[in-house]
Amino acid sequence: MYLEAIKKKLSLLPNKPGCYLMKNIDGTIIYVGKAKKLKNRVSSYFRGKHTGKTARLVSEIVDFEYVVVGSETEAFILELNLIKKYDPKYNILLRDDKSYPYIELTNEKVPRLVVVRNINRKKAKGTRLYGPYPNVSAARETVNLLNRMYPLRKCKTYQKKPCLYYHIGQCLGYCTNQVDMNLVKEMEHDIIQFLKGDHTLITKKIEEEMLAESARMNYEKAKELKDLRDYITITLQKQKVEMNDNVDRDVFGYFFGKGYLSIQCFFIRGGKIIERHSKIFPIIDEIEEELTRYIGKFYEKDVLLPKEVLVPDIVDAELLSSFLGVKVLKPERGVKRKIVDMANKNAEIALDEKFELIEKDEERTIKANEELKEILHLPKLDRIEVFDNSNLFGSFNVSGMVVFVDGKPSKNDYRKFKITLDKNDDYGTMKEVIYRRYFRVLRDGLVRPDLIIVDGGIGQINVAREVLSSLNMNIPVVGLKKDDHHATDALMANDPIEYIPIDKKSNLFYYLERIQDEVHNFTINYHKQIRSKGSLESVLDHVEGIGEKRKKELLKKYHTITKMKEVPTSELSKILPRPVAIKLSEFLQNYE
Repeated sequence: MYLEAIKKKLSLLPNKPGCYLMKNIDGTIIYVGKAKKLKNRVSSYFRGKHTGKTARLVSEIVDFEYVVVGSETEAFILELNLIKKYDPKYNILLRDDKSYPYIELTNEKVPRLVVVRNINRKKAKGTRLYGPYPNVSAARETVNLLNRMYPLRKCKTYQKKPCLYYHIGQCLGYCTNQVDMNLVKEMEHDIIQFLKGDHTLITKKIEEEMLAESARMNYEKAKELKDLRDYITITLQKQKVEMNDNVDRDVFGYFFGKGYLSIQCFFIRGGKIIERHSKIFPIIDEIEEELTRYIGKFYEKDVLLPKEVLVPDIVDAELLSSFLGVKVLKPERGVKRKIVDMANKNAEIALDEKFELIEKDEERTIKANEELKEILHLPKLDRIEVFDNSNLFGSFNVSGMVVFVDGKPSKNDYRKFKITLDKNDDYGTMKEVIYRRYFRVLRDGLVRPDLIIVDGGIGQINVAREVLSSLNMNIPVVGLKKDDHHATDALMANDPIEYIPIDKKSNLFYYLERIQDEVHNFTINYHKQIRSKGSLESVLDHVEGIGEKRKKELLKKYHTITKMKEVPTSELSKILPRPVAIKLSEFLQNYE
């Protein structure tokens, strides 16, 4: 049915540049691409045989839209904007890429050195950012080194009296003392030179101090300075490249094999490779399209643009240069070409090293998710929402919801629920949390899951289904049956409910087990958090037989839960009646 409608649309497509948007059965946009010739590119999805991720995409397409534009540059810009707007599941974004730390020399009258990660708000003209650094520890070590050598301001706000840094010689006491600003400017100059990769000034300064301390026979201090010099020489001198300039540049390389595209980026600062970035992902589009798109998106996420970007020859350098606003080159010979080749080689090595792990991860996530979809006869299974409840003798009643998208945890979507019902009633708890969650989904137009899993029995499944029915929502609900060893051995699904056995050696079993562990740990941690936030007073409120007078006596004598847990029941009986003391002691022993 859908294929006939698609064929009719394909015949109307023009051979002009533009963007296309693939949709699934819900009308959700699942992929965005661009093409020089729309008709040729879009038609290619529905011709021949596809494998891997492309096959999965095509199996979900029931419709598409397209937008014709005037040039390929316009198509590229529109494509990136549409990806940002719709966040399609089959477009590779930088969701799981790490952000890199930078060092900022603030633009204050007396500057400070700070480590920053979120640099998007810092990209304003005149901001002094240096990096990226391999990790936060490396950036902090560099800041500590510079603060030790140069007594800059450390405090965010000026204090009324000099702080510890002043007394140990790492600050000039800017809050109370008049400081020669020329000295501050000299320190700024040296620091900037260092952060740009020139370590000679600081090394020279350390060596002068080292000789002076040695002359004073202060050998311990001289040894400390020698170690500092060695640290700079060995640790901060990164891999040198054969370039005679100090231009900041990023170098991209790639390798394609086994259906995956591997990308490497070298960050070259001060003539040295200070860090590298690696990404491997299955591709749907043409290699050059995927690579060009990835580089275009790369600088949207906490990565500063350098003065120059070097790319392989398959990339549209002119298009990228126009989009990024910096010089993008495809070197054909010389040192720059060697560096691009080196990035290409590193991309190949990375894919060879990681391919087996990537394949296993896909089998245990995406393929296991596909298997679950087939078993439950679902048209699609992009999003699963999973619920678990936790309480202690009916107190501190909470529920947790975890979310799996395309077989992987989506931690930003996790939710915690503090239950208003303050008694041990699993059905009542499930009823409340399902109603609260899906009433809000309806009210706020949130994304609906394709499947709900409750970590409970038939009763909890039926309660969840009743609540959804009252909200006129048709979302499948299943449960996980456990064996005598508390391990998942079957799915409880369908209507009427039946048990679907799961092979304990299958990827689906490990997938469901991971889902179960994830929701259980998330809920238990929230439960502990709620309990730990409660003061001793609130804990005592949950024990029957302890009123205001007895509570005050206990608080006055023991102060903390830890102390009270160590007290024998006979000791508590001096303040409480014995039955109440036993009840309190039992409650505390179960309280973590």
